[in-house]
Amino acid sequence: METAYGSLTLFTSILHNVFLLYHVDMFVSVYKIDKTSFWLGETIFLLWNSCNDPLFGWFSDKKLLVQNKAGHGRVSDVVWSRLNALHIYGPLFAVAFLLFWTHWAWPGLQFAVCLCLYDGFLTMIDLHHSALLADLSLSADVRTKLNSRCSVFSAIGSVSVFLSYLVWNKSDLTAFKIFCSGLAILSLVGYITMVRVLKAAYLKHSKQFNYDSQMSKSLDPDESKNNASVVKFGKQLLSHRNFLWFAFMNLVQVFHCHFNSNFFPLFLDTLLGESVSPTMASFLLSISFIAPHINNLYFLSLCKKYGVYAVIRTLFLIKLLLSLVMYEAGPHHVWLLCFFIASNRVFTEGTCKLLSLVISDLVDEDVVLHSRPQAVSALIFGTAALVSKPGQTLAPVIGTWILALQTGHDIFQSGNESGSIKLDLSKMDHMTKSVHKQGVFLILIYVPVACALLQLFAWSRYTLKGQRLLQVKAIREGVLHIPV
Repeated sequence: METAYGSLTLFTSILHNVFLLYHVDMFVSVYKIDKTSFWLGETIFLLWNSCNDPLFGWFSDKKLLVQNKAGHGRVSDVVWSRLNALHIYGPLFAVAFLLFWTHWAWPGLQFAVCLCLYDGFLTMIDLHHSALLADLSLSADVRTKLNSRCSVFSAIGSVSVFLSYLVWNKSDLTAFKIFCSGLAILSLVGYITMVRVLKAAYLKHSKQFNYDSQMSKSLDPDESKNNASVVKFGKQLLSHRNFLWFAFMNLVQVFHCHFNSNFFPLFLDTLLGESVSPTMASFLLSISFIAPHINNLYFLSLCKKYGVYAVIRTLFLIKLLLSLVMYEAGPHHVWLLCFFIASNRVFTEGTCKLLSLVISDLVDEDVVLHSRPQAVSALIFGTAALVSKPGQTLAPVIGTWILALQTGHDIFQSGNESGSIKLDLSKMDHMTKSVHKQGVFLILIYVPVACALLQLFAWSRYTLKGQRLLQVKAIREGVLHIPV
């Protein structure tokens, strides 16, 4: 079951990595989309991307918020419905991916439609796949195994990035389109096949063997003792103290991840461009994409031994310590700077990949705190995504503000450098160049230090760990029957 569950991330990542690298270049350089249409499409996408996680989560799990006359929900109904959703939306996601690479409409319209369709199907896949992590088992060990399989297959999926470089040619897209079609077919067939395997594995290992009778007893909102509503769920979530502290910590985490992605080229070119070869810079970039998946396997083994809370806290401390050491060493230690730039992204992305385990624990606590008939996993995951989404927007906004503050370079000013986060260092005198490099170096240090301090504070207020976590899981498993 673990392998089938993890393999689904392969069929997502092989497409999504290519999408991230080429979709903007395709519309700007090949389809020649105008600036107004591009920003209008991005604005529509921003609004859609911000609301679809909780919206899809609500429609998926609304029926689970109510309690039927029997007083409890059916676990198999929930798992089976999520598997059916993956069986439908996985292939549709592959089809939506193909729509980017063929010019079939006016560029502005195609851009908006493609982005919204693609993100909609991707959101459904992510929500149900993540929710299964909480629904398939209450065991921390099993959830860790499932997560580790995802890391392995995500790392394998990164290969599509390197293969795409061999076929990407804006003047002749034939080979690239064939490559993308092959990826889409592989993903489509993979989703259909592996979801069927996962269904068979689930039925085989399910303790609830009377499947036919269970499938006919799904929850019916008309039989509920309590009406489900967005307002009621919102009030319950606001009273969920650990979820609120996690949401704040996750907001900072998403901000830091996207800050690293947005400004990684700036740090490479400005601080290392004159000291390392393009090959070395490319290697650092490649490592930053692949290493988090591989590193996560080691982090997950530590989670089994010490718990997720302790591992994440340690990663925050390492981020803070490395930043302080780099600050004391200064920008002239090239190899230390190479290690820090790469490790900063690797550890930050690695932390992100552990957070699904934390949300799964929050799903368990939510069930216990509010006596839910069944875990609303997709709704909790979707709401967590909604709260963290502003971090994606804040990263470039705050990043460019800090860049202007530290270096005096405003990327939106008119002139030769308009629209670029990088200045041409060859046109600077030695003193100006040194001042600019020092400013960029301080940005590299200040952001992880500030993020680490905020996250350590929020994480210190998070109490779902140790005995508290064991008690919550025991209540969910029916070992304990006292309220938490």
